[in-house]
This record gives sequence, C-alpha cells and structure tokens, in this order.
Amino acid sequence: MNLQSVKTRFAIVGHSPGLERALATAVRVAPADITVLVRGESGTGKEALPKIIHHNSARKHGAYIAVNCGAIPEGTIDSELFGHEKGSFTGAHEARKGYFEEADGGTVFLDEVGELPLATQARLLRVLETGEYLRVGSSKVRKTDVRVVAATNLDFEQAMAEGKFREDLYYRLNQVPLMLPPLRDRGEDIHLLFRKFTGDFSERHHMPPIRLGPEAVELLQRYPWPGNVRQLKNIAEQISAIETERQVDADRLLDYLPELPRRDVAKIPAGEQDGAGPGMNEREILYKLLFEMKSDLNDLKSLVLKMIQDGKIDAGSSEDQTLVNRVFGEQEGTDVLRLPERAGGNTEWSASGRDRSEDGFEDSTEVEESLSLLESERELIRRALSKHGHRRKQAAAELGISERTLYRKIKEFGLK
Repeated sequence: MNLQSVKTRFAIVGHSPGLERALATAVRVAPADITVLVRGESGTGKEALPKIIHHNSARKHGAYIAVNCGAIPEGTIDSELFGHEKGSFTGAHEARKGYFEEADGGTVFLDEVGELPLATQARLLRVLETGEYLRVGSSKVRKTDVRVVAATNLDFEQAMAEGKFREDLYYRLNQVPLMLPPLRDRGEDIHLLFRKFTGDFSERHHMPPIRLGPEAVELLQRYPWPGNVRQLKNIAEQISAIETERQVDADRLLDYLPELPRRDVAKIPAGEQDGAGPGMNEREILYKLLFEMKSDLNDLKSLVLKMIQDGKIDAGSSEDQTLVNRVFGEQEGTDVLRLPERAGGNTEWSASGRDRSEDGFEDSTEVEESLSLLESERELIRRALSKHGHRRKQAAAELGISERTLYRKIKEFGLK
C-alpha cells in the first residue's frame, strides 16, 4: 500500500518530511510481528499509527483494542489488562477476560504507556517476553498471542532515572521507534489541516467554509501550536461556529490564538558576551531587557502609589521621599510627588508648585514617562523588524515576545 492510499484511508493530511517518514516506517514494519513504540507530543495524532500498523499486518482480521492506560485507575489496571477471577476482589462477582485475552491473535494499542504502575509494568514485560500472564486472583498461567503497539509523550530517560519506568520494559517496547513531529515543525501542513477541519465542520453543519487571507495564513503557520493538531482542530471549529464573515483576516484570527507566556530573557553562554557566536551582543541584550522591564516598571509605580495612599510610606522620611522621586524618574532635590502630611486627620498632597489632580498626583510626569516608554518600545520593535528584514517570527523571538503581541504592537504603533 502506497503512502497516498494510506493517507486517504486513515484521513491523514500533510506532506511534511517528518510525517511521511513516520508513515512510511509504520507501513514497512507492519508485516513484521514486532513491538512498536510511537512517541510524540500530546495532540500530534499518535493514535493513527497503531491502526495503520494493524491493518497492514497479518493480524488485520484479528481484534484491535486501544487502551488508554492513563485513564484507568491504578487499582483496576491489572484487571482491565489481564482479567480477574470471581471473588478476587470486592465487586468481582464473576470471572472476566482482560484485553490481552480478548485480543488474542490481534493487536493491543497501549496509549500513554508511561502512566502504567511499576507492578503492571512487570506483568506487561512478562507478556511481551513469553506471552504468559496471570489473571488477578488466579495462579493459572495463561498464554496469549498479541502484538503490542505503545504510545507516549513521556521523557523515558528522566522517568527511568527517577525509577518511575522500568529500563528493561523500555527496551522491549522500543524495538521499532516511531516519532511523530509536533505541528510547529509541519509548517506546510498547517493550512491544509485547517482547511480540512473547517471543511468538515461546514459540511456537517451546512454552511460555507472559512477562508483565510494571506496574512492570516502566514500567522497560522508561524504560531507554535503547543496543543498540536488537537488545538488546531479546536480553533478551526471555533472560528467556523462563531464567525459570520467567512473570510477571516490576521487581526480576527488573533482573537482565537491564545497568548503564549513571555519567554525569560536568555542567559548568555560563556564566550558570547562580546557578541561571538550565535548569541546576542551586549547592545541587543540591553534592548531586550528594556523591553521586558517596561511592564515591571509600571507595576512598581502602581505599588508605590498604593503604599502612599495606604500611609505605608513615612512622610517625614527623606529616604522615603527620595525613593518616590527615583521611582517616578525625578532628580534628587525635585519633589514632583510630595508625600502626604497628616494634620488633624486630613491628608494634604503637594506637588512642588505644579498642578495636581483630585487625588494629589500631578498628571504631567506620568504622561511624560508613559510617552518616553512608548517611544522606547516603538523604537525597539522598529529596530528588531529592520534587523530581521521584517520577518516577524525572528523579530518576536529576539524581543522575547509572542508573534501575537508583535502583531498588535505593529498595528498600535503604525509600523509597516
């Protein structure tokens, strides 16, 4: 069976090299009766590969049972997989076959295999090595002929180091490793998948499909998709259900893409402080730090103002007055924001001869400071865009912000 017929039969969309390599390997190893371990991030569609392997193997006429190991409580997982005898535990009113017995001659897909308890891992290892198992509450050894395909997003190296996963079981499962790439590494497939999901939704609900403008397609392809294909499908169906206009531009699409957390400022590796190697030079680091500190400065101002209003800063302390002046950008000896002095229960605010608002804070300093910060922010964005030839993905990465935020800032500052 060629790859295109596999994609058609199992409704797989995409042409990225990583995807096609995984599919080709699955088809190639399907006739060989060996264990396969499918790895990849959550939401990448790992459940499709075991079906492809089963239906292209000599076991295709046997049973195919998919088990989500993470969804079965630890106390019942052995019973589910290997069966139990009547009276073996409370509620066991009759004997029951487990999945490995039901699937004799077929395939068992163990999804989230990394969630198995250690005791169950030992039982599974015995089945893989000898085909033997015991029902819960029984001493009679039973045999089964089952092919196992497992899948997980677990970091096995870390889990084995922490004693949470058996090393011998890992090597037994990992006879043939298959890796499904995350959606962010399948840029050319993202729009194809979006069109499939919106097309399927429109067909089910009898409405015109959603169309994306060129900038919206670019944004769709550059978004990192932490939830992978599952997240893309969710957003495609949200847009299809909510939007009245069937042509969606980048600004509208942004409303459906969750804001990603701002990344921490990157640490400079040794040897790169002077701009050597791929790291950022000192000037670029300073630009990035300034951009990151803007919101922190605004938070600090709000905190100081609240402390003044709550009387937690001493009006008679020259140190407190100096602190306030520094926070609000004033030179020493110029008290643009005079701390309140209380007399007879009344609070009096002074502002060094400048006009004040009703709460005692003059407006001019805050406006000047805000304008200065906005202009600095605008200049940082302009420089980053210019440096990277207006490639927004690279500019956002250097600034340490998400592309979604960069799109909004470009629009806000009127940058081209």
